Amino acid sequence: MYAVIKTGSKQHRVSEGEVLAVEKLDGEKGTEVVFEEVLMVSADNDVKIGKPYVSGAKVFGEILEQGKGQKIKVFRMKRRKGFRKKTGHRQELTTMKITKIAV
Repeated sequence: MYAVIKTGSKQHRVSEGEVLAVEKLDGEKGTEVVFEEVLMVSADNDVKIGKPYVSGAKVFGEILEQGKGQKIKVFRMKRRKGFRKKTGHRQELTTMKITKIAV
């Protein structure tokens, strides 16, 4: 059984017991999170696709860690003008474990 959820303007295919990193969610370690924006649920050969969300479907998860991702370096330059700009970015991430998919 798996589901496709929407969180942080991204879509993730998840199944029970899976550990994944998503964009930062509010909460501390051990907090339960409920995703109600479920786009698709598949159980065996039964597939339910939402318009846009599957009604009554929820995905439950538990926050394992709050942290940051790898640093991304951004370098901009304009040739022959002497313009150079170097910046970086570290996305804040929430590591979580999917505990249950309810249809």
